[in-house]
Amino acid sequence: MNLNSRRSPFAGVGSERMRRIFVWTFVLTLAVKLWLAACFPITGDEAFFYQWGVFPAWGYSDHPPMVGWLLYVLNSISGHPLSIRFFTVMLWSLIALGLIDLIRRIDPMRAEEAYALGTLFLLLPFAWALNIVTTDTPLIFFVFLSGYCFVRGTLSGRLPWHVATGVFLGLGLLSKYFAGLLALAYFFYLCRSPRDWPRLIVIAVCSAPFFAINMVFNADHCWTNIMFNLINRNEDTHWSLRTVVEYVAMLAYLVTPWVFWRLLRLTPAMRARGALTVLFVAPFGLFLLLSLRKTIGLHWVLGFMPFVFLFLGVTCNAAQLQRYAKWTAWFSLPHLLVLAAIIVLPASAWKGHAFHDDVVFYKETPAIVAGLRRDLPPGAVIMGRAYNPASMLSYYAGEYLPVFGEGRFHSRQDDLIVDFRDYAGKTIRIFDREKIDPAELAPYFSSVTVHSYVVDGVTYWYADGTNFNYPVYRERILKTIAARYYQIPSLLPMPGCPFLTRYDLPRPQLR
Repeated sequence: MNLNSRRSPFAGVGSERMRRIFVWTFVLTLAVKLWLAACFPITGDEAFFYQWGVFPAWGYSDHPPMVGWLLYVLNSISGHPLSIRFFTVMLWSLIALGLIDLIRRIDPMRAEEAYALGTLFLLLPFAWALNIVTTDTPLIFFVFLSGYCFVRGTLSGRLPWHVATGVFLGLGLLSKYFAGLLALAYFFYLCRSPRDWPRLIVIAVCSAPFFAINMVFNADHCWTNIMFNLINRNEDTHWSLRTVVEYVAMLAYLVTPWVFWRLLRLTPAMRARGALTVLFVAPFGLFLLLSLRKTIGLHWVLGFMPFVFLFLGVTCNAAQLQRYAKWTAWFSLPHLLVLAAIIVLPASAWKGHAFHDDVVFYKETPAIVAGLRRDLPPGAVIMGRAYNPASMLSYYAGEYLPVFGEGRFHSRQDDLIVDFRDYAGKTIRIFDREKIDPAELAPYFSSVTVHSYVVDGVTYWYADGTNFNYPVYRERILKTIAARYYQIPSLLPMPGCPFLTRYDLPRPQLR
């Protein structure tokens, strides 16, 4: 496939000026991202994944292990938000440089278009505003590196680029299963011609060892993140056209409406540039099919966004890209104002709004932890009633706080690292953002007392349960968890399952 584009009539005109604009955009957006990363409150997902870095392992409850490994490294420097978010801050800036490099390699005469595209990309709201660290952070990085190497290999035909494509694909699969959509894109493109099959085999062989790490972990740990991604989180899916409309609208928002409209007009050109377009058309097409049954998350598609703009950069001229960049800058401004308001304004400024309680919880978590620890009985253990508040409290408390109760299919990390037998006979203080009914907790303790305290006008509750009754908890809670979340298909071999073994529970039969 010849990727060389038709030379633009603007080639070579104003490229130095466009490069200077790109450099200034790069510096300014990087400064904004550093400020946001340092000052924006830690989110619940970040606090949850942060614990993966505190307890590094070969795998975790929801996803493969890469983000835990990344956070282990970043947390060894500092647990400050800027430190644990630093790689995310740099992510899109580095990808913008990679896009410029690819466009110039595809057509050296498109330097001005390359820098204009890089400027446009850095101004996109998601490229400068989303600085939180999640499982998508390493996924986006390795998916782009794999796609970058795939394009370089298509251009040069050299084997080392195909090897690198497979290695980075494997690292992407160690980040999140969505990297498999990129593997399908490679398959769709390379399976068409027998002469390309060796390239496909090389990519598959080089990615397989990394994927095998996750499979070995799953087999020995109740197939935990396989169950989460393929079964437990999909039980409530149903057919809906509304989710399809939401998915298309989300794509239009992420790429901006003007770029979305331009892409629709460039549809005929996509076939001629198969090696570029397959990198985003295949994943987005599969997401479209999935949207018939479930809501597609905004973060699901981010890993493939750079390839959309790579295609745009080799099909639009510099004047068009500069125009889109200007419109995108104005489009981004309200996003910046909202984020700045959340950071700068005190939580009390949001009183009377529906989200005031959330603002207080995320901005005043240290004070909430301090109130929760006040008059804590000697030897008592603090827990939450859901993974999000438990994770937030854990981050600011500097210790891991388990979830008391069944929880949900999300984030069953406790099942891997917490042993409720250790709490038998102890006093447990259970936190909740909602009022606690002591009757719900009474079966598990000798006595339960409920208390409340106020932080910045918001009331929080906790219950002190004395003499924790582990046998009752095992019968009512742990057995229910096993029946609900550990119905592992019989075709999956299971040499180990720490959760079931720890509590001496049988392997549940599929309903």
